[in-house]
Amino acid sequence: MTAAFATEASTALADSRVHAAFAKSIRTFLAAGRAALRAQYVKQPQVDRNLRAHSALVDEAIARIATHMRLPTTIAIAATGGYGRSFLFPASDVDLIVLLPAWPLPDSLTALIEGFVSLLWDAGLEPGIAVRTVAESLDEAKKDVTVDTALLETRAVWGDRGLVDELLAALTRARIVAEFVDAKIAERKRRHARHNDVALNLEPNIKESPGGLRDLQTVMWIARAANLGNDWDDLAKRGLITHEEAAFIARHRRVLVDLRIRLHYLAGRREDRLVFDHQHTLATELKLTASQHRSPAEVLMQRYYLSAKVVWQMCEILIPALRECISGKAPSLRRIDDEFELVGGNIAAHDVTLFERDTNAIFRAFRALQQVPEAEFFAPDTLRAIWRAAPAINPAVRRDPIANQLFLEILQGSKVTFTLRRMSRFGVLGRFIPAFGRIVGQMQHDLFHVYTVDEHILMVLRNMRRLILPKFSQEFPFCHELAKDFERPEVLHLAALFHDIAKGRGGDHSALGKADARRFCKRLNLSRADTDLVAWLVETHLQMSATAQKQDLSDIDVLAAFAGKVRTERRLVALYLLTVADIRGTSPHVWNAWKGKLLEQLFRATQKLLRGETVDNATWITNKKAETLMLRGVLADSPPPFWRDMGADYFQRFEAWELAQHATMQEGAAPTEIRVLDAEAAIGGDLADDALAVVLITPDQPGLFARVTRYFDDLSFDIAAARIFTANGRVFDTFHVIPKHGIREDHTALMQKMSSELEKLLSGSRAAAARTRGRITRQVKHFPIPALVRVRALPGTPFHELSVTCADRPGLLSLIAAVLVEHDISLHDARIATLGHRAEDTFVIENTKLAEPAFAAQFCALLENEIQPKA
Repeated sequence: MTAAFATEASTALADSRVHAAFAKSIRTFLAAGRAALRAQYVKQPQVDRNLRAHSALVDEAIARIATHMRLPTTIAIAATGGYGRSFLFPASDVDLIVLLPAWPLPDSLTALIEGFVSLLWDAGLEPGIAVRTVAESLDEAKKDVTVDTALLETRAVWGDRGLVDELLAALTRARIVAEFVDAKIAERKRRHARHNDVALNLEPNIKESPGGLRDLQTVMWIARAANLGNDWDDLAKRGLITHEEAAFIARHRRVLVDLRIRLHYLAGRREDRLVFDHQHTLATELKLTASQHRSPAEVLMQRYYLSAKVVWQMCEILIPALRECISGKAPSLRRIDDEFELVGGNIAAHDVTLFERDTNAIFRAFRALQQVPEAEFFAPDTLRAIWRAAPAINPAVRRDPIANQLFLEILQGSKVTFTLRRMSRFGVLGRFIPAFGRIVGQMQHDLFHVYTVDEHILMVLRNMRRLILPKFSQEFPFCHELAKDFERPEVLHLAALFHDIAKGRGGDHSALGKADARRFCKRLNLSRADTDLVAWLVETHLQMSATAQKQDLSDIDVLAAFAGKVRTERRLVALYLLTVADIRGTSPHVWNAWKGKLLEQLFRATQKLLRGETVDNATWITNKKAETLMLRGVLADSPPPFWRDMGADYFQRFEAWELAQHATMQEGAAPTEIRVLDAEAAIGGDLADDALAVVLITPDQPGLFARVTRYFDDLSFDIAAARIFTANGRVFDTFHVIPKHGIREDHTALMQKMSSELEKLLSGSRAAAARTRGRITRQVKHFPIPALVRVRALPGTPFHELSVTCADRPGLLSLIAAVLVEHDISLHDARIATLGHRAEDTFVIENTKLAEPAFAAQFCALLENEIQPKA
C-alpha cells in the first residue's frame, strides 16, 4: 500500500466516522424534539401548533445537515407538499427539492449533494427528494399535475431563497389555472372511486377517503393556484364562504387533523387509517364514554363520520364555486320552470331565498334534478341555500301532504340513488325521516357489514336500482327480469330505505323498523296493500337469507314452511330482490355465487309451490327422479339398481345433477369414488370461476368429515356448502369449495390431482385428523364474536341439530369435525354459512347420549371452548 493511498483511506475512514457521529447527533436531536412535541400534545392538543412545530424541527435538522456538508449557498433546499405548507404530521414523509442554478454540476458539488442525501437517511428523515434546476422543475410540473401541486406549496428551508421565488413565479406564469382545476377535480373523483365513493366504511382513511383531509387540501390547492387565498379566512374575505362557514370548516378539520396526529403517535409510523386496532385506544385517549347502545369506539367513529360528512358537504359546495369563479365565463342558461333554471349544467334557483320562504322547495329542487336528464347537480349558491334551509324541515313539514307527495314522486323518478344519496349527505333525508337521521354515522360491529348503517342502506338502495335498470341487466339477469316487471318499484325503494333503519336502538330492529316503515308509508298515502308489503319486507328481510343458507332446500317441508310465510308471488319476488340487494350491500366480499345459487334455488322452488306445481313430497321426489334420468339420458323405466335401497330422504337430500353423478359413479367397482367437477359446468348459473364441486362415495368411516375438511384447509379452500348423507354403510357427500386465493395451476390438472389425493386419503390410514386452530383476524380480535353452541332434538328422528355461531377462521370446520369424532358423534348433514367474519353453521348429528341433558351440556361447553377465538 502506497503512502498516498493509505493517507486517502485514512481520511475517508475519518470522514465516515465524523458523518456517522453527526448523523447520530441529528437522530438524537430529532428524537428529543419529537418526544417533547408529543408530550406537549398529550398535555395540550393544539393541532396546527403541533404540525408547524414538527416542520420547524425538521427545518432545523436539514439546515444543520446542509451546514455540516458545507453545501454552497448558491443552491436552495426547499420543502414541498404538506411539509412545504409547514403542516408536517409526526410520521409523514419529508418531501424536498434541491434547486440548482444550472447544469452541469461540478463533481465536487455532486458528491456533496449525494452526501447530504445520505445523511438525511442516516439521520432517520427518509426524505422524498428531487434534484433539479428551475427550468427542469417547470418542465416536470407541465407534464404531471401532481408535481405541479407539490411545487405549488414550495417553501425555502436553506440556501438561496431567490431560486425558490424564481421557481414559484415561473410556475405561476406557466400554470393554466382552469386546466389545473379540472385536473384536480378529476383526480378527486378518481380517488373517491377507489373508496367506492363512500366515506363511511368501518376503517376509513382519514386522509384519502371522501370527506378526508385530502378533500380540504384540494380546495386550498385550487384557491392557491388561482391566487384566491391560502386559508379559509382568505376565502371568507373574498365572499366565497361566510366567516361562520370558515369557522365551521375549521372546527371539523380540527377533528380530522387531531385523529391523524394521534394515529401517527399511536402507531409509531405513518398510519392514516382508523383501523379497529386503534379505535378503542383513541377513544380512551379522548376520554369518550359509552352511551346506552354504543361503545366508546363507536362514539369516536360517529364523531369522525359527522366531521367527514361536513367536509364532504363543504367541498361539494366550494369546489364548483371556485371553478365558476375561476372560469370567468358566462354559463349557458335554460329556463326549467318558474323556480329553477339550468345554469352551465347545474340546477339553479332563480332566487336562492326561495328555500327559506318555502321549505317544500327543497323537494321540488331535487325533483327537478331528476327530471332534467342533463343536470349534473345544483349550482353552488343553490346547493348552499338548500344546505342552510334543511334544518327547517320540522314536524310540520313532515306532516305536510305536499312535501310527502313530492318525496313519493322522487322515489318514483329517475336517478333515485343519486338523488337520495345527495339528500342524505346534505341533511335533507335525515330530517325528513328522523329515524334515518339517528343512524347517520352509526357503526355496525357485526363484522360482515363494512359500512355505517346509513351508508349500508344507501348501498342496498343502489343495488336495488341496479337490479331494475336495463343498463345493469347483465350483472344479475334473472333478478333483472323479475325487477323490470315489478309494479310500483317505489315499494322496493322504501323497503331498502327502512330495512335496517332501527339498528342500534336495542330490541329487534326488524320489528321496530316495521313500525317506522308503516308510519312513513301512511304519511306518503300509500295504498293499504303497498304499505303492508313494505312493512312485511322490513320485518322479514332476513328470512330468505337464513332459510337459503341454514336449512335443507331439498326438504319439501322446509320449502312448504317458507312458502307459507311468503304466501304470494309478489311478496316472494320483492323479498328475493331485497335479499340480493341487502347481502351485496354489506361488503364487497360477503356476496358470492354460492349464496346467489342458494337464493335462486329457494326462489324457484317456492315459486313452484305458490303456483301449485308440486303438491306433496311423493310428487316432488318423482319429479326429481325423472329429471335425474333425463340428465343421464336413460329411459324412465331403467333407474339405477341401487335406488331400490334408498329411502325418500336420499332423494330429498341431493339435487338432480348430484343424483346423476352418484348413479354414474355407482357403476364403477372401486369402493371409493371421487369426482371433482367444475362447479359452474355441473350446476349451472353464475358461479365463481374457481368454484369446484367435489362428489364422493365411500364406505362410512369414523372421522371422514374431519379428514376431508382438513384436506381442504391445507389447500386453502373455503367450503361454501356441504351435503352429507349416509345409507347402507356408504357415504354420499358433496362439497362446494372455492380457493381463497384463486387457482394458480391448470384447472383440469388440479381437479384430477384432487380426485387422486382424496381417494388415497379415504382409502388409506384412518387416523383421526389433527386439530388445527387458525389465527383469528384483527377485526375479530378487537370486536370478538362469542362462540355459541346449541343442540336440539329433531322430532320424529334419531338425530339432533347442532348449531354453531362463532368467528370464522381457517380450520374451523375440521376442528368441529375432530370434536365430533372424539365424542363418537356421527355427522349426517352440514349446512355452512359464512357472513363476513362470522360463521353460522348447522349440522345434523347422531349419538343416543345426546338425549341425556348432562352429556349434551358437557359436549356444548367443550365445543364452545374449543372454537372460542384465541388471540
